[in-house]
Amino acid sequence: MFGWFSKLKEQGVVGMNGRNATYVLPNNPRRLYPLVDDKETTKRLTQDAGLNVPEMYGVIRAQHETKLLPDLLEKHDSFVIKPARGAGGNGILVITGKLGSHFLKPDDSFVSAEEIHFHISNILSGMYSLGGMPDKALIEYCVKFDPVFNGIAYQGVPDIRIIVYKGVPTMAMLRLPTRESDGKANLHQGAMGCGIDICTGKTTHAVWKNENHEMHPDTLQPVSGVQIPGWEELLRQASLGYSVTGLGYLGVDIVLDKDLGPLILELNARPGLAIQVANKTGLQSRLDKVEAVHHNLQSETQRVQYAMENFGS
Repeated sequence: MFGWFSKLKEQGVVGMNGRNATYVLPNNPRRLYPLVDDKETTKRLTQDAGLNVPEMYGVIRAQHETKLLPDLLEKHDSFVIKPARGAGGNGILVITGKLGSHFLKPDDSFVSAEEIHFHISNILSGMYSLGGMPDKALIEYCVKFDPVFNGIAYQGVPDIRIIVYKGVPTMAMLRLPTRESDGKANLHQGAMGCGIDICTGKTTHAVWKNENHEMHPDTLQPVSGVQIPGWEELLRQASLGYSVTGLGYLGVDIVLDKDLGPLILELNARPGLAIQVANKTGLQSRLDKVEAVHHNLQSETQRVQYAMENFGS
């Protein structure tokens, strides 16, 4: 009955309970959660550390502030609206252009100003927030993805998730939007996950809806062997996420903008475990290695060098 569980354990796959009990609870003090659970706070924190983030256009904190929307949205042809305390990609609305009084989404469908107003009202009510608590709506720069992803990103911006344990980048994947994910790079909503070789920064294996794939389901272009530009710098920025927050087990999400380069999109104190499926390997052995040496790795440079030397595919 438990043969499948034993097999996963033998392969070093970390499960939800193991993640929470062994890594999240001991290494992520509850008092530090607000630093990453609120995206506005995270943005200020990373900016103060000298990291780049998407520009904030405005924040709507109460229903009466929605009257400011027309003037705010008039200034920008593209933007992203997201809940400050959302999770799993829920509540994110991406606008890529305008046509008359309507706004264009990545799938070429339109939404009206009234629909945007209603969406923000839902965000404020807590519809998408952790625990259903009242929230605020962030309106920010819409990333224009790096040309390296041409052909393997469908109507949206890919992002890179890096798991960082005690400052050491331990595992990484590229998340690619699909038609099903509505242009969002979230695996639970139908995005594709591609493992990344920590040593080289090249994509390796790919999974979509828990099945192995060699090509993007919409563009039919191969997704392995893609070199992520500036890879060592991305690992350095991910390592800085630990220095900035003090969270020992952390997911760092980075996007590559064609004009602005790497931008920190989000920090996550409870990163998901599907990254192991995308890489076809478990996290356990890598986490054990970091546990044994992290005291000797005092700088981001040392942590990144260790990761690149030890965590290749």
